[in-house]
Amino acid sequence: MTAKTLTIEVDEATACTLESLAAERGLSAAELIAGMVAFEGAPVALSPEELEELDRRWAAIKAGAPTIPHEDVARWLRTWGTPEFKPWRSR
Repeated sequence: MTAKTLTIEVDEATACTLESLAAERGLSAAELIAGMVAFEGAPVALSPEELEELDRRWAAIKAGAPTIPHEDVARWLRTWGTPEFKPWRSR
């Protein structure tokens, strides 16, 4: 059975970005978007240990433990997929 397809309008910049991301992964734009949508509503299953660790870290932050400024993280994320990328601990 063939799935019914629909056309969705997006601006040119969004279309170019989707096509580029899809090409990097060897997918069509439709396949990329379908994969993104499949994850959107999927429940996240955490083990009790993972949940405890997240709770411990959040409590430490609320208690004043130092954190990384947003702009530092954003700057590092922008290097993903570029020659400038370095693992976080190597930055």
